Amino acid sequence: MNRRVVITAAAAITPIGHRKDDILDSLTNGVSGVKPLREDKLLSGHLHSKVFGTVDYDIPFDFKRKYRKTMGPVAYYACQVAKEVIEQSGLPTDFVTSGRLGVSFGSIHGSPTVQRGIYECFFSDSDETYTSINAVDYLKSMVHTTAVNITKMFGITGRVIASSTACTTSSQCVGFGYETIKFGLQDAMLCGGADEYDTTTVAVFDNLLACSTDFNDTPHLTPRPFDDRRDGLVVGEGAGAVMLEEYEFARKRGAEILGEVIGFSCNNNGGDMILPNAQGVTDAIRLGIDSAKVPAGSVDLVSAHATATKMGDVVEAQAIRKTFGDAPRVVGLKGYMGHTMAACGAIETVLVLFMMQAGIIAPTLNLEEIDPRCGGLRHVTELIESPFSTAVVQNFAFGGVNTTLFIKRFD
Repeated sequence: MNRRVVITAAAAITPIGHRKDDILDSLTNGVSGVKPLREDKLLSGHLHSKVFGTVDYDIPFDFKRKYRKTMGPVAYYACQVAKEVIEQSGLPTDFVTSGRLGVSFGSIHGSPTVQRGIYECFFSDSDETYTSINAVDYLKSMVHTTAVNITKMFGITGRVIASSTACTTSSQCVGFGYETIKFGLQDAMLCGGADEYDTTTVAVFDNLLACSTDFNDTPHLTPRPFDDRRDGLVVGEGAGAVMLEEYEFARKRGAEILGEVIGFSCNNNGGDMILPNAQGVTDAIRLGIDSAKVPAGSVDLVSAHATATKMGDVVEAQAIRKTFGDAPRVVGLKGYMGHTMAACGAIETVLVLFMMQAGIIAPTLNLEEIDPRCGGLRHVTELIESPFSTAVVQNFAFGGVNTTLFIKRFD
């Protein structure tokens, strides 16, 4: 069995907006969502990087207490975008709860905010502090908290996949959802990822000297994908989700189809856990092209992972040039939001869909002078108002995990 898989709904909570119109407005007007790091009693005094891709607006959470009690901030984000894609898709409740819909959703490590509270209790001499650990704190902080809180809130009884592979988490979740439908295991999959605001994630990358520090006083000027002045990534927060459905099922029920997933690849570098690997990235792109069954020259847009680290951007640029040549336009969307960690693949997929529908390609924000080592590509440095048909979303993670998602406009 080899079935077509289409996208019937998409939603995102990002540092540059929540609703589609707000996000597109930020993309077309070059609005950054990177802000000064909030003061933090544990870590901010020790961090070199003082910036964060922040969701600093109110989100209309409207969840009953019986759902809220097992949710940390990351699950709030996840359940909100899940709610929006279910509503947008128009899937009836009896289908949602039928077992024919599954969930493929993840985060890096559950809710670090809740985990921090637990650890503080363990290192406290006060019995009162220890007893303050809530009975559901584990449910808030476990690595699959986003996926199972979604199933609980909406009564979803189908397959559950909860990837947790750092920066490829949600791209894997979308890809695994795509394969689940393609090979006939489910008729629909709710896919995505989320991560919340927390400085422990900043501390990890800051300690590795991978975070941006040169623009602490001008947060909107960082990160700088592919730019000669880039100095590291900016950690961010947010969530993204898409509803995937088998094409004939979606068509027969009259669903609006936003796009089609035509290919997915996932591989591993088989070596260093941190350093980017040119061969692994190149192989992942080639595997994606084979999966999508399209000529490399027919791809119109590459949404690059482009975290703005010194070596990561160079390796990715060289891999793009080696596999696609200079045919596709290339954009690094993290310039607007920072690196939203587990959510980045899903968010970037949603933003590509929004641009595909609007017939625009946003420029890479803060790309002012292209690093010569990242050259030889059609970097987007100004807003392009032109329709495009085929795009690839690329993501790479610690542990050597590489993914590509190929998306096609649905005509």
